[in-house]
Amino acid sequence: METITEAHVDILGNIPWRFERISNTSINRLWEEAPMIYKILMESSSLEEARRKLYLYLNDLEWKLRDGAIRSHPLDRALALDAIRVFKNILSRQNEKIATFSTLEYLYRLAKEPRGIWNDVGMGFIEEFRHLFKAVHAKAGYSDGWMKATPGEVTTSEFLRKHGREAALMRSKYLDSMASKVRRYLNRHTLGLDPKVIEKRKKNRQKILEHFGAKLDDWYDYRWQFKNIFKELKHVEDLKSLVPLTEEDIVNITRAIENRIPFGITPYYLSLFDFERSDRRYDPQVRSQVIPPTWYVDTMIKHRKERFYVFDFMREADTTPEDLITRRYPFIAILKAADTCPQICVYCQRNWEIESALNPRGFVPMTKIEEALEWFEEHDAMMDVLITGGDPGILGERKLKKIVGRLSEFDHVKNIRIGSRIVVTIPMKVTDGFAELLGSYIESGKRNIAFVTHVESAEEVTPDMASAVDRLRKNGVYVYNQQVYTFETSRRFQYVLTRIALKSIGIDPYYSFYPKGKFEQRDYLVPVARLAQERKEEARLLPGALRTDEFVFNVPALGKNHIRAYQDRELIAITPRYGNRVYLWHPWEKGIAPVEPWPYVDVPIYDYLKRLEERGEDPGEYETIWYYY
Repeated sequence: METITEAHVDILGNIPWRFERISNTSINRLWEEAPMIYKILMESSSLEEARRKLYLYLNDLEWKLRDGAIRSHPLDRALALDAIRVFKNILSRQNEKIATFSTLEYLYRLAKEPRGIWNDVGMGFIEEFRHLFKAVHAKAGYSDGWMKATPGEVTTSEFLRKHGREAALMRSKYLDSMASKVRRYLNRHTLGLDPKVIEKRKKNRQKILEHFGAKLDDWYDYRWQFKNIFKELKHVEDLKSLVPLTEEDIVNITRAIENRIPFGITPYYLSLFDFERSDRRYDPQVRSQVIPPTWYVDTMIKHRKERFYVFDFMREADTTPEDLITRRYPFIAILKAADTCPQICVYCQRNWEIESALNPRGFVPMTKIEEALEWFEEHDAMMDVLITGGDPGILGERKLKKIVGRLSEFDHVKNIRIGSRIVVTIPMKVTDGFAELLGSYIESGKRNIAFVTHVESAEEVTPDMASAVDRLRKNGVYVYNQQVYTFETSRRFQYVLTRIALKSIGIDPYYSFYPKGKFEQRDYLVPVARLAQERKEEARLLPGALRTDEFVFNVPALGKNHIRAYQDRELIAITPRYGNRVYLWHPWEKGIAPVEPWPYVDVPIYDYLKRLEERGEDPGEYETIWYYY
């Protein structure tokens, strides 16, 4: 089995997350939650004795919970049983071998000689175990729900004691109260379809047009947009004159361009910025999408020469049977028909491959594409083809026609998907001709054409995007969204608003991706637990048609694993310094073929909550995140 090597731990576990020194008070709070565990650790003469005694203690606790000897709410009891399973996993010597360190050793030393390891153990570790201890003993209060009823509000237990119309009216009042709370959360986030936002962006658009001496007709000509992408050093001054930027933003953009780190913003997307302030109060997701942070720039520069190895998290080099093709599944493969984009996402999966925005070298010669198409013709298992890149939306209609037309000649190809962000970055590229071309290859009962995009937040959902999507849908092309769940899109109910906005313009949420665990993108990563929490506590409040997406984690070289199913991952360790959870991900082939699990060091929950607090969020509203394993 592949284990977490020292290199893995150095890169992922020792990213400089937040290290906060522990104190006597924090240690006391920890042991107050589990006096028996503390007693076992203190009275054990060795680590192995402590391991055995803790395992027996957990077995006894589990039996008491299952036997009803411990009185607790059924939901807290269920959480306790899950937490006991996790704690046993952490105690496992086999898991210690996989993780290359012993979590128990640090817990043992924390009880025996706390001052001796103050420099090795941080608050992230303490808080992980404080919450684990609460859960293990059925004292987490998870059954209370995080969105508790306020004094005077109807509660679930009250209307369950009533019957008929009286119960229905009480239930309806309760649901009205819940909907009101949700609406307050939704109203905190920016919606690109809000009339006030639309008017502000029209003014932004006019400022950009005046800067270039252009007219409105130019704006809606995608060739003008292509021509005026902000991507070179000379464009830094243009950006400074158009939008307020922090000094750090200017330095990072400049360094990125000077060091050939992919960078680019279309004029259209720039108009989505807040042109009145630089602090990202009202446009955090939009700016973070394209302006690289300091850690990212530093890391990209440091590993620029070996980028094809260091930043290829998905190990595409190991899953490329033919140039331009990536294959991880039996019946589908990717065709990379373009190796550049009109705009660069900072957290791009292929930043190791893409050089710059609309780079002429990124337009793949048709001769190379034809060789890849021959591969698809020869492999009749290819039922589904995803044309991606880069962004194939930049291709001219003639070239796109050759590619889609050729694939349509293969009877075994039942579904063709265009993976493109042009509806987000340059929606005017979706012309009537573009949409009609894609729709012309749809044959009911034989072949479908779908357009899969990547909208990050409701900030990006605009009337122009709605028009582009409408053109596609009128030609029978389904439009789906693959959301990357980054820090900037992870606040309470932020993604709920995005789902609502997407459905309102005809885009179906498809996947919610845990952001690729690419260490250079530290500022964008979130804990796995946050996705699980969002799915259970926020998405479920929506009608079913508004929450059609699936939460997934991409295992390198192997492919998607479902976050909704805890059976597909195991929490096996907690790093001492920052409190990272170490997961063992089971492959999608589990139960089908003999493929080994893959270990991963996650983002510390403690660090994540502190960052949210710095953004003005109340960490208490996210408290249940600790209980999603």
